[in-house]
Amino acid sequence: MEHEIIIANNFDEATQMLRDGYITHAFCRGGDCLFDLDGRKFSLAKGDCMILPQQTAEFAMISSSPDFAVDVIYVASGFIQVATPLSNYGMRGHLALFEDPVMHLTDEQQAVCALNFDYIRHRLSLPQHHFHRDAMLNAVQCMIIDFFDFHVELYGEADVSGQPAQLMHQFLDLLEEGNYRQHRAVGWYADRLCVTPKYLSEVSKRISGQAAVYWITRYTSLDIARQLRSTDLTVDQLADLFGFASTNYFSRYVQKNLGAPPSALRE
Repeated sequence: MEHEIIIANNFDEATQMLRDGYITHAFCRGGDCLFDLDGRKFSLAKGDCMILPQQTAEFAMISSSPDFAVDVIYVASGFIQVATPLSNYGMRGHLALFEDPVMHLTDEQQAVCALNFDYIRHRLSLPQHHFHRDAMLNAVQCMIIDFFDFHVELYGEADVSGQPAQLMHQFLDLLEEGNYRQHRAVGWYADRLCVTPKYLSEVSKRISGQAAVYWITRYTSLDIARQLRSTDLTVDQLADLFGFASTNYFSRYVQKNLGAPPSALRE
């Protein structure tokens, strides 16, 4: 259990924890900070909560106020999968994190969030409990359900039926398996899901607000950025790994979707 849930009061290990497969949950207790997430800048201020999904490539603190205080809970992805309730809304909330991982909570929501963080910390300190893991699953699930509720209150709830949500799950499962390294056409995924490319994109747009090609590009770009920053593979090797016909084509793709050539992203 000590390796499934880890609590900290800073972001010093955030990047490594993300690479190790942990999902980051943070609640700002005071002050504010500015951080970079996959090349985009966000701020986290007192009363805000933040969730960084596993697909995040890079996280870096830029600056923080002298009174900045934060509680961070890292939860292993496998534990999250067990703890996440069966709700179609979880899909919409998960995908929304790609666009903006920060939620600006109301005073009432802040009190609920603080209670959840304190309770998880308390439960984690009771390993002698005969049903410790079950208790932790319950505590984490309660936190996740409240995050769903925060998101609905702040951004509204989409009407997503079971069948489209299941299709979106299957589509993301194909991406999670790394198929985007060799297949970036919507038609390839639609064929395997026994639907038309148009229908797959319509479902993706309805549930996530983005067409299917967006998620294929998103997964590909994050993986390329991760490989460039954390491996010694050459550009030629990476072009081959991701199924590009030539190194030049790969470089143009990186420039277009990551805003810089491969050499600059390595510096």
